[in-house]
Amino acid sequence: MRVRKSAAAPASVRDFASVHASLLDWYDEHRRDLPWRQTSDAYAIWLSEVMCQQTRIETVIPYYLRFLSEFPTVMSLAEAPLDRVLTMWSGLGYYRRARMLHGAAQQVVADHGGRFPEAPGELRKLSGVGQYTAGAIASIAYGVRASVVDGNVVRVLSRLFAIGQDMRGGAGLQQIWAIADSMVPTERPGDWNQALMELGATVCTPQSPQCGICPLQSVCEGRRRGIERDLPRLAPKAKPKRWRRVALVATDERGAVLLARRVRDGLFGGLWEPPSVDADGPEEGMPRLGAMTGLTLKKGRCAHVGSFVHILSHRRIEADVCLVKDVKRSATTQNGAKNSTEYDRFEWVDTAMLSERPMTKFARKVLNAAPIG
Repeated sequence: MRVRKSAAAPASVRDFASVHASLLDWYDEHRRDLPWRQTSDAYAIWLSEVMCQQTRIETVIPYYLRFLSEFPTVMSLAEAPLDRVLTMWSGLGYYRRARMLHGAAQQVVADHGGRFPEAPGELRKLSGVGQYTAGAIASIAYGVRASVVDGNVVRVLSRLFAIGQDMRGGAGLQQIWAIADSMVPTERPGDWNQALMELGATVCTPQSPQCGICPLQSVCEGRRRGIERDLPRLAPKAKPKRWRRVALVATDERGAVLLARRVRDGLFGGLWEPPSVDADGPEEGMPRLGAMTGLTLKKGRCAHVGSFVHILSHRRIEADVCLVKDVKRSATTQNGAKNSTEYDRFEWVDTAMLSERPMTKFARKVLNAAPIG
């Protein structure tokens, strides 16, 4: 990254006009060429903001491009079946985002004629749209003077103003939001918000901030005090809770695989996976799986084929995978998940069609552990 050579560094962080000029000049020269920065379409901007929540940009880009190709307008997204939306989202994680995205698209079509509202307050009435996303859409798509605060902005502003409060707590975040609100310029508010986020993503990074090339280095109070690496202050996260599961990969005489669909309002809602149960190992889990699916799972025919660990934000799933082949289809598996509170439907799916079902990475790990080819 080249050092900016144009505008002079501001004399004071409170001199917002000078800070705006320095950061925006830097942004114009150094910003990354991201696909959503090539449009002012509120739909495309909204999609990028939702996808980028808790997900790395490098991971998001191919999903974003495929999603826009499949659903180029908010109308096409609103009219699509939820299963198709979840399929296009599969592998991106945090699937509640996809369900709320679909619901918000339907709201935009039904309540706003297919055009996103401009006011942050109206945007926040949409499913899944909070203060950050509303500010991003309003400022970037419509030029409305609205602030955004994400992890990158928290880091930049807490260092810039040397704020020592815990940023996992309400008081610390409230202070950051107040500062962010006060700093948004009337001109180019969307670019300003993106510049703050870009600075945090590429220069003012968590572990090794590159203060020597930062356009705001001369006014950074955290750097002046030598505490920039200690900020932002974050209380320790709780360790993920251990969760033991036993999963079943069952194939019938034709080689089709039994999948179960999770209930809409639960974890991984609406997604498909080989059925699994809470159990401390196969000996405990197989009888439960048999009772739930209606399959006869005799010890001699069921093989323990693998184990793996899957980490979620608050859970550590420790899974055992069992395989049974050439089973007979039962009325229970054909007619629905009558014996389960986690699943609302069972289906036998040809292996060639597995990729058409919306699945989590956990489900694909289960399938990968079983030799069904």
